[in-house]
Amino acid sequence: MDTPQNTALTRALTELPGPLPVRGVIHIVIPHTDRFTVVGNHLAQHAGLSTTAVGLAVRIQSLPQGTEIGIKALAARLSEGEKLIAAALRELEAHGYLRRARTRLPNGRILTRTVFCNQPTALLRNRVGAVRPQRPPAPPQAPALPDVQQEQAPEAPAPQDQAPEAPAPQDHAPFVALVPPPTAPRQPPPPLPQPRELTAELERAATALLSDLRRHAHQLVLSENDIRRLAPAVAAWLERDTHPDTIRHTLTNDLPQPLRHPAKLLKHRLTVLLPPPLPGADDLAAPARPRIAVTPFQTCDGCERAFRSPTPGHCRDCRNAHSTAQAAAA
Repeated sequence: MDTPQNTALTRALTELPGPLPVRGVIHIVIPHTDRFTVVGNHLAQHAGLSTTAVGLAVRIQSLPQGTEIGIKALAARLSEGEKLIAAALRELEAHGYLRRARTRLPNGRILTRTVFCNQPTALLRNRVGAVRPQRPPAPPQAPALPDVQQEQAPEAPAPQDQAPEAPAPQDHAPFVALVPPPTAPRQPPPPLPQPRELTAELERAATALLSDLRRHAHQLVLSENDIRRLAPAVAAWLERDTHPDTIRHTLTNDLPQPLRHPAKLLKHRLTVLLPPPLPGADDLAAPARPRIAVTPFQTCDGCERAFRSPTPGHCRDCRNAHSTAQAAAA
C-alpha cells in the first residue's frame, strides 16, 4: 500500500523546476481547491508562541463560525489535555489572537463571546488608520502600489511652510489580556483541611466513604495512595458533623465529562467547599438585653400627688412652697 505513495512523491520531485536544495526541506506545493484555511506566516512562524498554541490557532481558524471553542469542548475534540489547551489559549489571548468579551443580553443575562482574529496586528493598524484626517486627493500619477508596499515606502518630506502633522489619536484602549500568561507566578494551592484529632474511628469512616464513591460515580476510581491522602480531609468534614450522604453528594454531583484526574477534583472540592463548624447552644442564644434602671413612683406626703423619686418625700412644688415659707418666716 505504501509503494504507490512513494512513487508519486518521487515523480513529483522530478517535476519540480530549478535545482533542488542539497539539504533542508523541499516543498511540493499543490494548490487547494476546497476545504482549506489560509494561515499567515506571522502565526505559523510566531517566535513567542509555542507549537501547541500555533496548532490550536490553526485548528480554531478551520472551524466554522459558531463552533464552541471552550477548554472542555476542545479537549473533547483533541488529544491534548485541558491543562495544555488552557495554557495555549492563554498564549493566544496574550498575543491578541483570542479575546473573551462579555455581552449583556436584553433579558439581563451576561453572555461570554469568544472572538478569534487571524491577524490582530492588521486589525489594530486598520483602526488607527481609520481615524486619520483625510488629505486632499493628489493629482493622478502612476498606479498606486498595494497597501503593504505603500506602508513600507518612505513618505515625502513635508514642505517647510507647513507644520508637521500631529500623530493621529487612537480611539481604542490597549489590549489587556484577561487571563495571565503561562509564565505569570501562580499562587500555591490551599492545603487540604485537617481534623483537630484524627481518631481511628474518623479515619475508618473517611476511608470507607472514599472507597465507596465508585459505586455512585464510576469515574471516581481512586488508588490506595489517593484515599490515604484524602482521608484526613473527609475526616475534617465528619468532625464538623457533616452527614456522610451530604459529603457523598458534594463529591459526586455534576462531574465534568470527561473526568481525567478524579483525585485532583476531589481534593479541590474537599478544600474549597469545606463547611464551617456547627454553632453551639451558647452561640445560638439571643444576646441579653441591658437592664435599664427605672425610678419608681412615690406619693407626695403633702399634696398626695405621684412623682418619681428613689426615696419617699415631697414633690417639687411642695418642696418649693416649704422653702418659700421658711424664707418668709425668717
